[in-house]
Amino acid sequence: MSIFETLESEVRSYSRGWPVVFDRAVGSQLFAEDGTAYLDFFAGAGALNYGHNNPVLKKALIDYISRDGVTHALDMYTVAKRDFLETLNDVLLKPRDLDYKVIFPGPGGANAVEAALKLARKVTGKESVINFTNAFHGMTLGALSVTGNSMKRHGAGIPLVHATPMPYDRYFDGAYPDFLYFERLLEDSGSGLNEPAAVIVETVQGEGGINAAGLDWLQGLAELCKRHEILLIVDDVQMGCGRTGPFFSFEDAGIKPDIVCLSKSIGGYGLPLALTLIRPDLDVWEPGEHNGTFRGINPAFVTATEAMRTYWRDDELEKSTRAKGERIGAAFTEIVERYPDAELTAKGRGLARGLEFTSGELAGQVCKAAFERGLLMETSGPDSEVMKLLPPLTVSDAEVEQGLEIIGESVRSVLSK
Repeated sequence: MSIFETLESEVRSYSRGWPVVFDRAVGSQLFAEDGTAYLDFFAGAGALNYGHNNPVLKKALIDYISRDGVTHALDMYTVAKRDFLETLNDVLLKPRDLDYKVIFPGPGGANAVEAALKLARKVTGKESVINFTNAFHGMTLGALSVTGNSMKRHGAGIPLVHATPMPYDRYFDGAYPDFLYFERLLEDSGSGLNEPAAVIVETVQGEGGINAAGLDWLQGLAELCKRHEILLIVDDVQMGCGRTGPFFSFEDAGIKPDIVCLSKSIGGYGLPLALTLIRPDLDVWEPGEHNGTFRGINPAFVTATEAMRTYWRDDELEKSTRAKGERIGAAFTEIVERYPDAELTAKGRGLARGLEFTSGELAGQVCKAAFERGLLMETSGPDSEVMKLLPPLTVSDAEVEQGLEIIGESVRSVLSK
């Protein structure tokens, strides 16, 4: 028995599906300690949009560390933070006509969500938050309260309150008009729905099964929130930083959320960093009212700044992501048509793609078969029924084709049994 099995908690998960010891990683490739190469279509659950050990980001990081740049600074002023904020404003916010102030809530996505929920409640004086079916927003108590997955919710061990789920786009397969239930409850004084402080939504539900909301649905949600004076929070932790094409996943819908949560790939290199972007008029915090020891990780500021300068001064990465996503989407559609009796469904947007099976067992078998052929990908969805792809945005066309070939072989090996 290895030291991992002896000493590490039973809560470990990814290592169970990929039982090898990894040692090196470059671009879209992970290497086991015996030298075996694996094509990575997992990308740190979306934290490695620019690939492993991206050379441009690595150089910036090494240079910063070599000159004894500040590593830890809480919320003190540093050169690295100044460069980050100036670049964020000049490269991302101003060109998109987005006026936000920046909260550094802590190192992870759940920190960004917790800050958003706390602030929405403070600003409005209301407790209730609306979330959506199959949502995932994190594993801390506030984030879990607006998460849909029952297994994850049960882990809290206490009642999760002050949140009400509503149907996500196409939850009823178009049988009812969008927001019929939500709006009726809002307008009926006898509905029992507490007046909400905010709505929190993912434009594409990653953990929920690669459910991509329609742009018209997102526009309708934004309009509903505006009519009813409800704050709109977009959780862009996994789908932001270019995952769907544009830097922010809500850009294609033409909406401007009141609050945006970012983490995962915002750090660029896989280093922990999270942001909660807020409308300036919502900035009602008292000094220190929301804080954390690791909310000023300067090496992450350095790599995040370099990533913005390298990849987001033009639209080349966005175009590439859209094109590669369309190639994968077309390949998945071909697989669906090749196996009509299997009742498969192709899902997703940009380079967040999924293939839905009729059971979690089948999806898991396909991922296992892919791993045996040298490809890493995970499952998602309420019953783990979706084979989920999140390759680095920098993946090459040849690697996309290699991955699709492995996926085709893996699906065939499972469905032909």
